[in-house]
Amino acid sequence: MTINDIKDQPPLPGAALTTTAQDQASAPATPRISKMQKRVLAGGSIGQFIEFYDFTLYGLTAVIFSQLFFPGSNPVTALLATFATFGVAFVVRPIGGLFFGALGDRIGRRRVLTITLIAIGGATALMGLLPTYGQIGAWAPVLLVLCRLIQGFSAGGESVGAPSFVFEHAPVKSRGFWLNITIAATALPSVVAGSMILILSQSMPNEDFMAWGWRLPFLLALPLALFGVWIRSRTVESDAFNEAKAAQTKEFSPVRESFRENRLRMVQVMFVMGLTAMGFYFLSAYFVSYVQTTGHLSREQSLMANAAALALYAVLLPIGGRLSDRFGRKPMLIAGSAALALCSVPSFMLVTSGSLPLALLGQALFVVALCIYGGGCYTFFVEIFTTRTRFTSAAISYNGAYALFGGTAPFIGTALVGGTGVPHAPGFYMAAAALVVLLLVLFTKVPETRGRMG
Repeated sequence: MTINDIKDQPPLPGAALTTTAQDQASAPATPRISKMQKRVLAGGSIGQFIEFYDFTLYGLTAVIFSQLFFPGSNPVTALLATFATFGVAFVVRPIGGLFFGALGDRIGRRRVLTITLIAIGGATALMGLLPTYGQIGAWAPVLLVLCRLIQGFSAGGESVGAPSFVFEHAPVKSRGFWLNITIAATALPSVVAGSMILILSQSMPNEDFMAWGWRLPFLLALPLALFGVWIRSRTVESDAFNEAKAAQTKEFSPVRESFRENRLRMVQVMFVMGLTAMGFYFLSAYFVSYVQTTGHLSREQSLMANAAALALYAVLLPIGGRLSDRFGRKPMLIAGSAALALCSVPSFMLVTSGSLPLALLGQALFVVALCIYGGGCYTFFVEIFTTRTRFTSAAISYNGAYALFGGTAPFIGTALVGGTGVPHAPGFYMAAAALVVLLLVLFTKVPETRGRMG
């Protein structure tokens, strides 16, 4: 954050500025982005890429896991078991967020982010080494669940720590743009991983791919994590955090202070982020198997369509962030939730049409609505909290939302299709959730946070 940004953007009532009038007078007319700020943005983006690479890789290979780790006569039941295991990681995300959030508010974001990145990368690489059900029986799904638990626990810290770290270094007038660049990196893993799986599956016999080819993208996770750690080792904590830490007392408890000061705000963030959690995991972890089993397209076609949709997401999301810097976070939340309420059912109908061009169109329509909403929510969820408890408060509410709504989305989507026989039934679920959030944003005291200091 630059001094000039602080000068140009007044704080909300009760917020304190950390600069003097003399400092403000001597500030340059045009804010300069330092090399350190650029490294923080790069480190945050790379960390988000690695975290979501590890998480979405499981969703992209769900059909493979259902065959190798949950064999049975009923493919729907096996797929449900696979997505239940997917959801297990989200159960422990709030616990990991609580642990790493409190630690990050005490000792710093950078140290915590090193731990989380190594843990999630190691757990993903281990999944690539696991023996299958045919080799060790019931121990195979047990070990898979254990790896997912480690992934979820560490992701609970990484998913919030990286945006918080970037936010505290970002220019005030460009926070939305910077945060959404960081979050946009969460879409690229599916493009990269999906392309890898597509290339591997097409370049070798199916027997070899099912035996060992699918493991290669998982093994890549560890060197990627080590690269991310190296990038982050060249960054420092923000001035805002250092000032907040200097003011801490021995009695300071981030968890206690978060629940004392931010109960209402954490509930608001949970609902706001719950909608984008559903949308993102439908897009990144569900659509590949959904298009295969319900839309009756091939594995290669579904991977190609999903990679194109996520590439579009990565391009459009920073644009949404730039718009939120101009118009505010709340208008983007209203416009985005309305768009999702209107577009979800048509999008899912197109996705399950059985036509590749229409499946592409359906996912693109869904992405546009999701990026409008993401333009507001991805900055809102850290901007609403003060520096002293930002990591903890955001981690509790963000991970709670992703556990309740994100981790369950593929399972509920599969169950809805299986239970109703309606291919686009998950679209109604998404539309209803968007309508609820729209009403909450319109008729409850969800604040505008753009330019907030503290």
